[in-house]
Amino acid sequence: MLKHIGVWIVALLITLGAAIYQRTTGPTYPKKVKVEFSDSEYSLKLLRSQEIGSPCYLDVDLAGEDIEATIFYKRLGVDEPWTETILKPRKSQEKAFFGKGKDKVVLSTILPEQPEAGKIQYYLKFKKKEEVKFVDKDQPIVIRFKGAVPWYILVPHIFFMFSAMLLSSVTAIYFIIKDYDRTKNFGMRTIGALFVGGMILGPVVQKYAFSEFWTGVPWGWDLTDNKTLIAFTAWVIAAAVNWKSNKKPILFFIATIVLYMVYSIPHSAFGSELNYETGKVVQGLILPLFY
Repeated sequence: MLKHIGVWIVALLITLGAAIYQRTTGPTYPKKVKVEFSDSEYSLKLLRSQEIGSPCYLDVDLAGEDIEATIFYKRLGVDEPWTETILKPRKSQEKAFFGKGKDKVVLSTILPEQPEAGKIQYYLKFKKKEEVKFVDKDQPIVIRFKGAVPWYILVPHIFFMFSAMLLSSVTAIYFIIKDYDRTKNFGMRTIGALFVGGMILGPVVQKYAFSEFWTGVPWGWDLTDNKTLIAFTAWVIAAAVNWKSNKKPILFFIATIVLYMVYSIPHSAFGSELNYETGKVVQGLILPLFY
């Protein structure tokens, strides 16, 4: 019994580590930056994803400081001049796990809403007395706009994808300790979770967010879809070979390695993007060909 508890504890730690990595490295999560002046330093979180239908507030948590903040922005992939806007104080609300967060005042502006998969790039200028600092002027931050995904679709999707990672870790650990019956048992459960979360609910999430069920091979190069397909294929091969017997349990271990390798790629990297000239959504590595 203690052995099996240990397996689940180790698997859970591995899965949580992978989930935290995904959370902190994806291009849709707020970017953490530091602004350093001669007498002070400020840590900021800058917006990189926005749902259509609600105001796109670009907030900088610097209100109350003797600092002027200016944003320069334009649509990504469009030959147009930068729009310059000074951020003004507004009352905002801190995020909280439960209930409402505390009210606070931030420096803010509203950026123009874009169609699904449309993107705005921006950089910031901060001035404190005579000091001027730029943030990401050479490599502007990008905000991608997306449709809202209902919670009853998104929550099960996240649950099954997390379950697939957890079950795959359990499968690999049982292989390492040479418990091949449980290796196969949990390997089959992994396929079920990955199929529901990645191959069924994943496309539904994509449809709500960008109006397309599938933008991976053979119709596109969306990296999120393609890495799900690669991981699922590895698990299907392992299951097919060991379906009637359990001759090659190492394939389940290899499938786990493949899953973690493809999911080490930041979530939403090379994702769907609107081409403003054609009005079409293009994906992944082929994006530079359309500019």
